[in-house]
Amino acid sequence: MDIQQLFSEAVRLHASDLHLIVGYPPMLRVVGKLTPVADSALLTPADTQTLASATFTAEEKELFLTNKEIDYSVAYGTNRFRANVYFQKGSVAADFRLIPDKIGTFDELNLPSIVNEFVKLRQGFILVTGPTGHGKSTTLASIIQEINKTKALHVVTIEDPIEYVYPAGLSIISQREMHQDTHSWTVALRSVLREDPDVVLIGEMRDLETIQSAITIAETGHLVFATLHTNSAAQTIDRIVDVFPENQQIQIRLQLAAVIEGVLSQRLIPAISGGRLLVSEIMTGTPAVRTTIREGKSHLIDNIIQTSAELGMVNLDSALATAVRNGKIREDVAMSYSLRPEELGRLLKRG
Repeated sequence: MDIQQLFSEAVRLHASDLHLIVGYPPMLRVVGKLTPVADSALLTPADTQTLASATFTAEEKELFLTNKEIDYSVAYGTNRFRANVYFQKGSVAADFRLIPDKIGTFDELNLPSIVNEFVKLRQGFILVTGPTGHGKSTTLASIIQEINKTKALHVVTIEDPIEYVYPAGLSIISQREMHQDTHSWTVALRSVLREDPDVVLIGEMRDLETIQSAITIAETGHLVFATLHTNSAAQTIDRIVDVFPENQQIQIRLQLAAVIEGVLSQRLIPAISGGRLLVSEIMTGTPAVRTTIREGKSHLIDNIIQTSAELGMVNLDSALATAVRNGKIREDVAMSYSLRPEELGRLLKRG
């Protein structure tokens, strides 16, 4: 099979990813599970190099050979793939993540109702977190599209690479891709304030510089969305603060407490009915949360979330328990995704 046929099979089966690794057949991840492409042979080094090279521009090929790995995007019909090509054991390997051609609505994605409040904000800092492959980019795309449909704003996204492409709406949207439209995150984030943005989306906060820039942009009166690979709201706050040298951490806690509006920590859980169900932990920037961040007592955040349901907050175990009670996911599956299985067990026993 050539790369176009493999892309076609990924789209047909609604796979999230296509993996190309020497010594294995082409593998698709469907509903979270890896499965080989039907009637496919084991890939050789020549196969993976040919398949990956067919997706490169001349510039991308040069970057790959220089850096030994590359992130970029590939158009396939009305669909797009987010690609990462890399070397392993001296041979070329690749992962192609399928980006759906349609941006899902809040209801279609089962997003919590709090996201409607995020869309209404004029400024602040909102983080969507969770492990790789659990729909962070999809959630942010849905939020940006809702802004696009309902508000006349300038949205600037900085991505590596561009994933969703937004249709015409009330807003204007500038999408900047790393390497193609800018040389670095630092330069792009420094420049964004001169581009008259209302909303800024940062594809991923990777280091101290991007985190500091995101907080600064939010401080200057903009609405900032970003992602982080963390498992909970409390861990998210710790990760942001801990990336800074100790002598800067008090100042960062003060800044973060002033701008934080919400953390959505999400998982895609295999559903009883098929497919995957989005389950989310929600923390909002209440006075209690802001005080806790300022005082460096992030260990109290879990308790605040647990006791603030009337303010729209929910912890992951409560969200999992609700999904089990509603017959959406199996109990054993919920346990495998829980951060505190004993707590989840108590919630389920309580009914």
